[in-house]
Amino acid sequence: MKAIGRTYHKNLVKLFGYCYDGNNQLLVYEYMSNGSLAKFLFKSERKLSWEEKTRTALNVARRILYLHEECETQIIHCDIKPKNILMDEHKCAKIANFGLAKLLMPNQTRTYTRIRGTRGYVAPKWLGNLPITAKADVYSFGIMLLEIMCGQRHVDMDLPEDEVFLANWVYDCFQAGELDELVKDEEVDRNKLERMVRVGLWCIQDEPSLRLPIKKVGLMLEGIVEIPAPPSPTSFLSSLEVN
Repeated sequence: MKAIGRTYHKNLVKLFGYCYDGNNQLLVYEYMSNGSLAKFLFKSERKLSWEEKTRTALNVARRILYLHEECETQIIHCDIKPKNILMDEHKCAKIANFGLAKLLMPNQTRTYTRIRGTRGYVAPKWLGNLPITAKADVYSFGIMLLEIMCGQRHVDMDLPEDEVFLANWVYDCFQAGELDELVKDEEVDRNKLERMVRVGLWCIQDEPSLRLPIKKVGLMLEGIVEIPAPPSPTSFLSSLEVN
């Protein structure tokens, strides 16, 4: 409730009220008629168009920027993933579910807390009992960005062996210059595709200092800032195994 109460933004899911009466503990949110982003990426027959994908990715980056830098009190969401991105009737993405969020004091840039979040989206350094920063959300966003782009879960054991772990497959295709393999049978803007790949791979670096600040993520997705070639996301597999 603290975290939600500190957020007043048109692109965060609005809380209308709550009930805290014994076992009756409820949060009442605005109705998001199109459900979660996860539905469009992994379940719905009506997939997002390439334009909708790029718009959604940029919109979510801007929402996270609000939490990290523009909100009165800095908020680390701690559970950025497609299920927590809800879509309104116009398919405008809004961030929801602040149940795991951490508030930082004005003089704080990092905090210690138990591991929070969802397997596969949790930043590797968190597993080592190190303090977390806003870069934890950047890692989660990077994994989700790759999922948005490819329409594929970060781990899918039903796929061919080289495609099971999405981050590794994306990096392999990037290194081989075969990005079209990531979006088979889909009309895409090749420049935007490469931009999304580069941004996503920078966001999921093991070392937090290498990950992009979320403000820079937005500028890169918009094409305002150049994006150097990213190194390999080496810890992706180990983070899944430990978590």
